This record gives sequence, C-alpha cells and structure tokens, in this order.
Amino acid sequence: MPKIVFQTSIETTMKKTTAPDILRMKAEGKKIPVLTAYGFQIASLLDNAGIPLIIVGDSLGMVEAGYDTTLPVTMDEMIYHTRSVVRGAGTALVVADMPFGSYQASLDEARTNAVRLIKETGAGAVKLEGGIRSAETVKAIVNMDIPVMGHIGLTPQSVHAMGGYKVQGKEAWSRAALAQDALAIEKAGAFAMVLEGIPASLAKEITASVKIPTIGIGAGVHCDGQVLVVNDMLGIAMSGRAPKFVKRYADLNKVISSAVKEYIKEVEAGAFPSDDESY
Repeated sequence: MPKIVFQTSIETTMKKTTAPDILRMKAEGKKIPVLTAYGFQIASLLDNAGIPLIIVGDSLGMVEAGYDTTLPVTMDEMIYHTRSVVRGAGTALVVADMPFGSYQASLDEARTNAVRLIKETGAGAVKLEGGIRSAETVKAIVNMDIPVMGHIGLTPQSVHAMGGYKVQGKEAWSRAALAQDALAIEKAGAFAMVLEGIPASLAKEITASVKIPTIGIGAGVHCDGQVLVVNDMLGIAMSGRAPKFVKRYADLNKVISSAVKEYIKEVEAGAFPSDDESY
C-alpha cells in the first residue's frame, strides 16, 4: 500500500501575551511598557510597535467622549471599545477597566460584569480600583479564573471622595494605608496593580514589597512598568496643561491641524480632487 503523505500549511503566529507572562516579566527584571487604547486603529499601531499590554481605560470617558470625569462611562461603552481594541491587538494582553458602579454594589454584580467584559470582548483581564475595600471583590473575580489588575493611589472613580485629582500618600498615615492596600490586592490574587499619583519614594517601597508587577502613572521610575494615556503621549489632547507626569513623544495636534487646514484650502480653491484623485 503506497504511503500517503499529507501536506499541511502551518501559519506562524506570534504568541498572545497573558497575565502570567506579565507576572513573569517582574521576576525576570524586565520593565513593562503599557499604553491605553480605545479603538481598533490605535490598538493595531501599538501592538505592531511591540507594546505587551494595552489597557482599555474608562479614561475614554474623558479623552474620547469629553466628560469631565470617568464616572459616566457605562458597561456597554466599555464593552464596545474593548471589543474594538481586542480586534486590533494581535499579541498584546488587553485589560478592560470595570467602570464606576459595575463592581461596587455587590460581589454578585461584580462577578456578572467581569464575566461580561471577558465573554463579550475577548479581553484577557479586567482592572478595578481600590485597595483593602476592593480586595474581596478582586478575590471573587480571580476565583472565577479571570485575571485582575488592581489600581491604588489616585483612583479616578473616587474623584469626589478625594476632592479632586490629587496626589495621594503624602502624609505618613496615607503612605501606611496605601502600603497596606497594595499588600491586600496582592493577597487577593491580582496579577498586577497600577500605582497612580503617589510619591516616587512610596512607589519604590510598594514595588519592593510585592511580588506582582506595579505599573506606574505619576508614580516615579521605580515601578516595574509605566502606563500613559495614548492621547496624552501622542499629543492628541484637548488644549490645556497636561499633568506633570505626562511626557509627549509627539505633537499630533499640530500635524492634524496642519493637514485639516491644507485640506480646507484645497477644497475651497478647487484643487482637490485633482485628476489623480478622480475616476
């Protein structure tokens, strides 16, 4: 009987980054670059550039929808934007923010909404704010095998309780409380945590005290990774002074404004479309 040879075509694909991969990066001493994204195109650009982790932040309420705070963002809005980002992120781990009101009322509601974010978007993890007060919620979600990223320090969903967007951990009691928050989130099973708006010295202490990666934003250089809102770092932002921790790596405001003005000029002059742009 003749030997039958089956020919198969194997498509080489890059491995999808997972929560354990991010956890491993800290153990290996590798810094973790993180950016936010809110749609397919930007997510694709970030992924192709090599970003290992993308957060779909509820910051979309401010930078995409024009709200004054993140509080109005809904679950449906988070699901829509996260689904778009996941389609653009080939290898990066996508972490979806749980918006205000989606996890604070009860553990059952938190579980249900965490499942929705994962099931309906394809994200690899969820993120929620709060330290000790949110530890039980983190544990409940982790126990369903959904990876959770914590978020302590300046937590934007607590803007009213904090009296504005203010640096946290300046006083001795506040430093001690945040150190305990970090330990509580780690013990609850989070695979990483964001440290936002805290003194660099405190972020350094917390980073050394926990085995899970810390991702800083306005928390100094000693965190295991850094995150910025992509609109801020690309210079696609509303007018006004950026927070101190923002570094703008491009000024796309000027590029876009210049392109639009040139377009207006050519349309008004009848120069566009030319024969090259016509059928």
